[in-house]
Amino acid sequence: MARVLIVDDAKFMRLTLSKILASNGHEIAGEAENGAEAVKLYEKLKPDLVTMDITMPEMNGIEALRVIREMHPAAKVIICSAMGQQKMVVEAIEAGAKDFITKPFDETRVNDAVYRVLG
Repeated sequence: MARVLIVDDAKFMRLTLSKILASNGHEIAGEAENGAEAVKLYEKLKPDLVTMDITMPEMNGIEALRVIREMHPAAKVIICSAMGQQKMVVEAIEAGAKDFITKPFDETRVNDAVYRVLG
């Protein structure tokens, strides 16, 4: 299964995603609470997959996605968005996100997105 880096400024959201992913056999490689931390951890951990929140302090998810994809064009990132952030989701997909999931997280949707992205 995949080694996943979970990026979200809300601890509760990171915990929720961790539980969903771990229950499906994935390993949580690490967690970050902002985009700048995500970029550093991606370099260090080289995870198979990243779940990236859009709205975060310091560096938002779209900026972090661009930096990661610039350094690692094959990086697989799933964007996490709140309902009503369609414009930002489109921007994230254009920046290289492979899929998106919406909050609150639906376990089936999360697993489907991970399965699709990992191929």
